[in-house]
Amino acid sequence: MNEKTGPDYSTTLYLPKTAFPMRAGLPKKEPELLAHWEEIGLTEKMRQENAGKPKFVLHDGPPYANGNIHIGHALNKILKDLVTRSQRMLGKDANYVPGWDCHGLPIEWKIEEQYRAKGRNKDEVPVVEFRRECRAFAQHWLDIQREEFKRLGVAGDWTGRYATMDYAAESVIAREIMKFAANGLLYRGSKPVMWSVVEKTALAEAEVEYEDHTSDWVFVAFPVKKVGVIQVDPRRTLDEVQDNMQRARVVIWTTTPWTLPGNRAISYSHKIAYGLYRVVAAPEGNWAKPGDPFVLADKLAESVFQAAKVEAFERLRDVPALELSETICAHPLAALGYSFDVPLLDGDHVTDDAGAGFVHTAPGHGREDFDIWMASGRLLHERGIDTRIPYTVDADGFYTNEVPGFPGARVIDDKGNKGDANERVIKALIEAGALLARGRLKHQYPHSWRSKKPVIFRNTPQWFIAMDKPFAVSLDATAAKGLGAGSNGPTLRDLALEEIARTSWVPAAGENRITGMIANRPDWVVSRQRAWGVPIAVFVKKGGHDILVDEKVNARIVEAFAEEGADAWYKEGAAERFLSPEHDPADYEKIDDVLDVWFDSGSTHAFTLEDPVHFPTLAGIRRRHDGGPDEVMYLEGSDQHRGWFHSSLLESCSTRGRAPYDSVLTHGFVLDEKGRKMSKSLGNVVAPQTVIKDAGADILRLWVAASDYSDDLRIGKEILATFSETYRKLRNTLRWMLGALAHFDPAEKVAQADMPELERYILHRLGEIDAPVREAYAAFDYKKVVALLSSFMTGDLSAFYFDIRKDCLYCDAPSSVTRKAALTAIDLICDALLKWLAPILCFTAEEAWLEFRPDGAESVHLTTFASGLEIWRDEALAAKWRLVRRIRAVVTGALEIERAQKTIGASLEADPQVYIADEALRAALEGVDFAEVCITSSIEIVAAPPPAGAFASPDAAGVGVVSRRAQGRKCARSWRISPLVGSDPEFPDVTPRDARALRELRALGRWP
Repeated sequence: MNEKTGPDYSTTLYLPKTAFPMRAGLPKKEPELLAHWEEIGLTEKMRQENAGKPKFVLHDGPPYANGNIHIGHALNKILKDLVTRSQRMLGKDANYVPGWDCHGLPIEWKIEEQYRAKGRNKDEVPVVEFRRECRAFAQHWLDIQREEFKRLGVAGDWTGRYATMDYAAESVIAREIMKFAANGLLYRGSKPVMWSVVEKTALAEAEVEYEDHTSDWVFVAFPVKKVGVIQVDPRRTLDEVQDNMQRARVVIWTTTPWTLPGNRAISYSHKIAYGLYRVVAAPEGNWAKPGDPFVLADKLAESVFQAAKVEAFERLRDVPALELSETICAHPLAALGYSFDVPLLDGDHVTDDAGAGFVHTAPGHGREDFDIWMASGRLLHERGIDTRIPYTVDADGFYTNEVPGFPGARVIDDKGNKGDANERVIKALIEAGALLARGRLKHQYPHSWRSKKPVIFRNTPQWFIAMDKPFAVSLDATAAKGLGAGSNGPTLRDLALEEIARTSWVPAAGENRITGMIANRPDWVVSRQRAWGVPIAVFVKKGGHDILVDEKVNARIVEAFAEEGADAWYKEGAAERFLSPEHDPADYEKIDDVLDVWFDSGSTHAFTLEDPVHFPTLAGIRRRHDGGPDEVMYLEGSDQHRGWFHSSLLESCSTRGRAPYDSVLTHGFVLDEKGRKMSKSLGNVVAPQTVIKDAGADILRLWVAASDYSDDLRIGKEILATFSETYRKLRNTLRWMLGALAHFDPAEKVAQADMPELERYILHRLGEIDAPVREAYAAFDYKKVVALLSSFMTGDLSAFYFDIRKDCLYCDAPSSVTRKAALTAIDLICDALLKWLAPILCFTAEEAWLEFRPDGAESVHLTTFASGLEIWRDEALAAKWRLVRRIRAVVTGALEIERAQKTIGASLEADPQVYIADEALRAALEGVDFAEVCITSSIEIVAAPPPAGAFASPDAAGVGVVSRRAQGRKCARSWRISPLVGSDPEFPDVTPRDARALRELRALGRWP
């Protein structure tokens, strides 16, 4: 008893009681939950729960094992976890096996750095020892990354993970490249490839990014050596025209002067108009002199002469394509030893957008240059031109001995810096009188995405996979596609394009992106001149190009790799070991180049999805592509259209005749809050480890789920603060429900028919969002899931239903049907929400679940989404309550003004008059305790138009509110103001409702 205020009624209230704290403490709580999952064997139990159901396999694109994870890794792995957890809760057998990419250059670099620090020379270390150190380095970071990924809440088979350096994996990768040798798509050729002087290896397109770079540009004049067929202008004599043309020079523009020693042709286009021009006036000492004739594209002539500082010029005549086709030029550096003919070749790649309308063509230094040179082979042969492509630059960026006149010149050094080749070539052009103009240009230029240094196009022997060679599709593949076993199937490009169209792309724009890349890509360069990787485990007949295809030899290699790893290829006596007794090792060359790491990762489907021994949970898939119920998804960043999606598609189409996936989901990159790329120099890097330490992994998970992952995502302190606030609201909603349910007895559940309208309405809202939530999860639209749940939890529940029902839940008598109905509804709602939230807030949902269902499933992640919620749908009731809420919003708006003006404190101090002119709106309030809905002590409904000065809202025309203070005394227990307080003599300070509750509690012995 409180002497000042009377009896202490607080012990008679059903106030929320829960151990679920308001302050999440996620950095401490999440590791405890991870330990709980480990203890109960959650991953294994999740697989057991859905065994026999359709499989959904998210095949993990392997991250690179060479450092701590960054925020991009966190985005990727969390998104994958959202997919697999939600698919499992949708009723599928969704197992996730994480994997790692372990071979390649970055790891080699780290070991070489360690060698240099110790004064060791890599070339003096046995290759097997070097590879062993690379393996240990990769394993070290694999173990670290695995723990970091687990800390994000990512559920998967972490003990059964895959790694491309596993012996079993290396043996399968070797077997896969052998299949390319067998089907004729693997060949060794000489082509210009992107070469990193810094890294001493060829690079695939997927390993190149374009960055700003300042290049030297030059306009160079090639002297006409042989004139083609001339159409005589009737205004000029043939002799005059021939004289001008024979003295003319064809002008090219290039930003790579160092490639001019490799020039073998000039490309033009029959679609472009060309003319013969003559310099009329130029400054004293100018490179272009009065009287000099030049052949230029008409559209570009003026800009060329402007760059060449020509003051005046005249156009002499047209130069038609027929004439150009038969014209031969001399090389501008002929005096230094470049005495060969330079033909003009018609090429579709030539435009008149910039330059001079002619393209300097060095087939050893560019893809288009190479293509037109090879396509013109017969024509060149007929003209007596040597078609051999020279090797002009070596692996270290120096000119070779096939480049006369520039001994010791270097294009680029081993630090990625520009060498002296450009300046020396330009100087030689000036001395030869071949330079018209020079300058510098800042433009996008290819760089290695690892070293961040410029690369060069360099002609070098490499191993390729042919894109446009028809090949025989295997028996199992042709059966699925109806091609017929052993038939001469399509080209790899054709097959890949067909499979792209059969694949589901999320977002849909991904299909166009990869289609364009496959349609235009050159043959796949799969060789690297490094040590740490899976070797191209084939033998080539010496003196030729024939690859040995012998199943016995291949079987020995694969078996050795499975037992010893790919190190077996580099051990002493390997050739004899694998070739004997069928073949003489002296007759064959053992290929020691390693495979492009994209081939490694592109082959991962072969040793995960098809290996029942090492990956039994993924094997036996009856994929959608084959008409089965199962689905294989690949999910990575959008850059993987040129990377892993790309290489996996080509590898699988070549060896299986189909894509390795049914669906592909892509996400954007992570930027800072201002939309900038993260970098240490800008100080804007957001480390996931820091976010987890400060706020918890669930905040990161909410950020991923709520963001539009199809575009680039932004993150920073302010953004994380916003999501922390969103999380706080969601957590508090869960906390209130758990607290209220401390007083719920499942034996007292109320049937739907016996529930008040408000409970039936809020359960209708639960059933109403059920289908959209499921559909959003099925469509991988997690942003929509978060929006739906946030709106429901904060708008429908916290700000509406819970606000209304607090009085009933806290104060009603134990026998109150309304109180029991509310608890029944909250129990149903909490069950559905925890399951819907589980894929996103995996830790928070689990923490809440363990209190919510202590005697139920030992983890929310062993449940599926709640079913049967559609039974609560009642459209007529919902339509009525939408009107009720519209009228209520006007009342609450009026009360907010009264609070702001301090006319009232709490809404229970009010007794508003609500004027409603519309009969249909008034009808919606029939049977509704509108004072309870508005949380006022009383309320009056007036069937009349609102008077002047009444509060109104445009959202509810014809409704107005006049504020009044409630009359009566304040109930000491429920704080309602009512004239009936004190009408019960036994309890003179409470309302009759509260008096009944107190009598029941006393009878039950719960209040003295």
